[in-house]
Amino acid sequence: MPARRSRGEGALYWDESRLRWMAAVDVGFDPEGKRRRRWVSGKTKTEAKQKLLALRRDQSDGLPSEHRTYTVREAVESWLEHGLTGRDDHTVTNRTILAQTHVIPALGSRRLVDLTPEEVDAWLAAKSEMLSTDTLHRLLSILRRSIRRAQARELVRRNVALLCEAPRGTQGRPSKSLTFQQAKQLLAAAEGTSMNAYIVLALLIGARTEELRALTWDRLDLEGDPPTIQVWRSVRRDGRMKTAKSRRTLELPDRCVEALRDHEAEQMKMRREAGDSWNELGLVFCTRQGSALDAANVRRSFRLVASAAGLNPKEWTPRELRHSFVSLLSSSGVSIEEIAHLVGHGSTSVTERVYRKELRPVITRGARAINELFDGDAKR
Repeated sequence: MPARRSRGEGALYWDESRLRWMAAVDVGFDPEGKRRRRWVSGKTKTEAKQKLLALRRDQSDGLPSEHRTYTVREAVESWLEHGLTGRDDHTVTNRTILAQTHVIPALGSRRLVDLTPEEVDAWLAAKSEMLSTDTLHRLLSILRRSIRRAQARELVRRNVALLCEAPRGTQGRPSKSLTFQQAKQLLAAAEGTSMNAYIVLALLIGARTEELRALTWDRLDLEGDPPTIQVWRSVRRDGRMKTAKSRRTLELPDRCVEALRDHEAEQMKMRREAGDSWNELGLVFCTRQGSALDAANVRRSFRLVASAAGLNPKEWTPRELRHSFVSLLSSSGVSIEEIAHLVGHGSTSVTERVYRKELRPVITRGARAINELFDGDAKR
C-alpha cells in the first residue's frame, strides 16, 4: 500500500471525470479565513507531481502562486474597471477604446502566465505598421499597468511587458502654419459665422483650443486700458493648465475686442431664444443651450469655415491656428523668447522645435547683417 503524503506536501490523485492527474497545495487563507488552494494537472502522474513540486517550491521561497487560467483579457478589463479611478473622462474613454480595439482582440485569450516578451514584441511590430508611435506607447502602457495590477494580486509572477519597448510607428501628419495670405482668407471667411470670435482669438493671441473652450466671460476685460484676457483655465480635470507657465494674462488686439463684442451680442440673443433651457455656465464659447463645446464641435465648425476660405478642410485643424500665430510673429521679427511667453511655454525649445515654422523660403537674416556690416565699413 502506497505511503500517505505528509502534511503540507499537497494532494495528488487521479481524476476519472477529467482523465488527468490532479495536484493541489494549500497556500494560506484569505481575509475571511477561508482556505486557499492552488490546483495543477497533468496527463501523467510525473507531470502533475513536477507541477506540484514547483508550487511548493514557490511557496517556500515566498513567491506568489500564479493563476494558470487568468487571461490577458481579464487583467485588462480589471484595470479598465478599477485602475483608472480619478482619471479624466477623456483619458478613460481613450484607454478603453484602445484596449478594446487593439489589446484584447489580439492578446485577450492568452493566459497571462504563458505570455512571452516575444509575443508582445510581435504584436507591437504588427501594430506599428498602422499606428503612430504615441499610440504604440499607450498600448504598451495599458498592457504593463494591467499586468502590474495582476502582479499586486498574486495572479502572475512577472511583468513580461516591462521587457519590451514600443517600436517607431507610422509618421503622423505634421502640423502646419497658415501663410499671411491664408490667415487673411480664413479671417474673412469667419466673419458673420458663429466661429468668428473663436478663430480670431486662436489666431491672434495663440490660445490653445482647450483653453478657449473653458474661457468664461469673467476672464475678459473688454473695457480696460488695455483690454485683457486671462488665460487661466482649460478643459482638463479641475481646470488645470497644460504646464505651469501656461497660465497667463494677455493684452487683446483690437480685432479680438471687436469680435468678442459682436459674439457677446449674438450669445445674448441665443440666451433669449433658449429661455428656460439655457444652461448658464458663463462660457464664452458654447452650444445654443449654453453647455460646453467638445473638441468635435469645434473641429466640425472650423472645417466649414476653412472650406469657405478656400482651404482643404481635411488638411487643417483648429490647433494649427496656434502654430500659425507663432510662425507669423516669428516672421515679423518678434523674438522667440517673447513668443514663448505669449503662448505659455516654459522655455523657448518647444516654441522653436514644435511650433515655429519658417514661412519664408529663404533665410535672409545672415546676409542682411553681413551687408550692413561691410557696407558700413566701406563707407567709413
